[in-house]
Amino acid sequence: MKVLIVGSGGREHAIAWAVAKSSKVEKIYCAPGNAGISEFAECVPIGAMEFEKLAAFAKENEIDLTIVGMDDPLVGGIVDVFEAEGLRVFGPRKNAAILEGSKAFSKELMQKYGIPTAAYTTVTSADEARKVLADSKFPVVLKADGLALGKGVLICETPDDAEVGVRMIMEDKKFGSAGDQMVIEEFMTGREVSVLSFCDGKTIKPMTSAQDHKRAGDGDTGLNTGGMGTFSPSPFYTDEVDAFCKANIYQKTVDAMAAEGRPFVGIIFFGLMLTEDGPKVLEYNCRFGDPEAQVVIPRMKNDMIEVMEACVDGRLDEIELEFEDNAAVCVVLASEGYPVSYQKGFPIHGLEEFKGRNDAFVFHAGTKFSADGEIVTNGGRVLGVTALGSTLVEARANAYKASDLITFENKYKRNDIGKAIDEA
Repeated sequence: MKVLIVGSGGREHAIAWAVAKSSKVEKIYCAPGNAGISEFAECVPIGAMEFEKLAAFAKENEIDLTIVGMDDPLVGGIVDVFEAEGLRVFGPRKNAAILEGSKAFSKELMQKYGIPTAAYTTVTSADEARKVLADSKFPVVLKADGLALGKGVLICETPDDAEVGVRMIMEDKKFGSAGDQMVIEEFMTGREVSVLSFCDGKTIKPMTSAQDHKRAGDGDTGLNTGGMGTFSPSPFYTDEVDAFCKANIYQKTVDAMAAEGRPFVGIIFFGLMLTEDGPKVLEYNCRFGDPEAQVVIPRMKNDMIEVMEACVDGRLDEIELEFEDNAAVCVVLASEGYPVSYQKGFPIHGLEEFKGRNDAFVFHAGTKFSADGEIVTNGGRVLGVTALGSTLVEARANAYKASDLITFENKYKRNDIGKAIDEA
C-alpha cells in the first residue's frame, strides 16, 4: 500500500521509521518532510496546511492511507477535507480535534463528565482575568486557549508574574488568536507523566508511558519549549496509577467525546499530573507527542499500519498493543538560543555513525538539504537522539553517548534529561 505522512518534525520521522518497517507498505510520501525523513519517504513540497493540495496529491497518487502527525492541520479540519474526497486518513475530525484546539472546551468536558483535573476558570478578556486573579491563590497557571506550539502555558508564582502573563497572552497576543480566551488554573504538584493512546471512536488502547522535559535549561529552568527530551517508561506510572487512569480518565474521555457527538479516531495524548489526590489531567493533545513519539514508537512491537487501520475501521478492540521490555531515552539537540532566537543553516556531522544501528536512532526535527546536498540545521529543535537500554539508567547513558557523536555549530542540549530516574 501507499502511505502519505503529513508533517516535517521528529514525530513524523519516528512515524515514517515505523511505517517503513510494515510489510504492508510499498511506498511512503511525506509532505513536506525533512532531510531525515527522506531516507524512508519521498518528500513532497506541499505545506501541512494546504489541505486541498494534499487531498489532490493523495487522489492522484492513489494513497491508501494518510497519517496526519501535526496538531495544526488536525485542528484545522484536514481529516474532514480528506474524508469528503473519499480518502482514508488517520486522525480526528475537526470537531474531535477541539480536544486539543481549545483548552476551555477540554476543561468543560472534564468537568461535565467527572474526569479528574485541576480547578479552573475561563476568561475572555484581560480585565476579567485580573478580577479572577485578585481572588486567586498563588502560584496559578495561565493557559492560552488555542494552539501555541507547546509554549502557551505560564506558571505564575506571584500576582506580578500573573499580570505579565495576562498582558502577554491576552493584550500583546504573543500567541495570536490562541489568547482570545484564557484558562486560569489551579497549580498542581506531583510527577508529570504522558500516556499516548490509540482510539477508534469507542475503544481506547493506551501505549507505554513517557515523560517530557519542557523547560529549555538544566534543572527545569528557562522558557517552555516544544520539548528538550523524553524517557519511557515512567517509573512513577505504576500498575495502581494505570488502573485508576483506565477506570477514571481514558475510557471516560472517549465515551464523553462520543456522547458529545464528537467521536475521536486517532491519537489522544494524556498529559497527567500524579498528585497526592490521585492522577489528574493536565492537558489533552490530539496526536503523538513530540518528542514522546521518539521514545514510545521505538519500543512498540506492533505493526503501526495494522493498528492505525484498525482505528480507522472501528475495530481497535481486535488489537493487543505490545511493547518491548526495555527503556528508551531521547535527548534533543537544539540550536543555541531556542526557543527565542537562533541561527540555522549549519552543516551537521556524525549522522553516518548511526547507519544500520538498532540500539540508537536520530530523528530529524529541523533539518534540510543545502544547495550542495549537505544536511544542515533548519530549526530550533534540530535532532532527537534516541537510545535503547535494558533499564532507564542504561538507556540514558547510551543516549548521551550517542548524542556526542553528532556535531554542528551552536549545538545545545540539556544535560539532565531523565534526572527523575534517579529519584524513582
